Amino acid sequence: MTRLATTFARLKTAGRKALIPYITAGDPHPRETVALMHALVRGGADVLELGVPFSDPMADGPVIQLACERALAHGTGLWQVIDMVAEFRKTDATTPVVLMGYLNPIEWRGVEAFAQKAQAAGVDGVLIVDLAVEEAPGYLPALRAHGLDCIFLLAPTSPTERIEAVAREASGYLYYVSLKGVTGAATLDVDSVASKLGEIRAHTQLPLAVGFGIRDAASAAAVGRVADGVVVGSALVAEIERHAAAPEKLPELLRAKLAEMRGALDQLR
Repeated sequence: MTRLATTFARLKTAGRKALIPYITAGDPHPRETVALMHALVRGGADVLELGVPFSDPMADGPVIQLACERALAHGTGLWQVIDMVAEFRKTDATTPVVLMGYLNPIEWRGVEAFAQKAQAAGVDGVLIVDLAVEEAPGYLPALRAHGLDCIFLLAPTSPTERIEAVAREASGYLYYVSLKGVTGAATLDVDSVASKLGEIRAHTQLPLAVGFGIRDAASAAAVGRVADGVVVGSALVAEIERHAAAPEKLPELLRAKLAEMRGALDQLR
């Protein structure tokens, strides 16, 4: 079994929900990223989503857009991000790591070269925001050949046909975008999320993780009641921005913030 499959199976057996934090690699500086990854694991992360900085992150709101700008200003590119995963793996062989980003950097390097390097570094999966499921056959063979799960996004507006197509191609887990809009949006309707997840579950047995709009322990617990996993991104990235001038404080700040969410999720058992 892959690290992702093993992790979700273990959580299901224990009656626990996956906590999946996102940070942008290279923000506030490339030398801080690996330490932040370890801090998130100490805070209770089950899976790490590591953002690959991109100049036009169209699905992301201002918080993550600015994080990408800061990371790119320090020269953080796709190859550097994969090297960070390799460094992380020196002391953590079990926590799954998913790279989240856009297609252009992968195409520029070549999907085969990317998949080889990612596998060697210990990457477990990829979530390519702008990879449409219709275009997936051009990329999935190389990713699968190198043991990389391909995670797709579904949204409130996804019709049944799109859900079915994504369910056929995806592996690892499905990422449900809880809101119409970009990352960091504010309004979260848990009843609507629950209804859509029920529709999606009719077409797949993959775990369903929900992101967008999760800011604190209360919102994490609310979503955790209906989902298999909770993704938190903008709230953590905003914390990084607030304390970028004192990066030595960030590991403990992120650990503590995530630990509150972990505690709230564990109370659902």
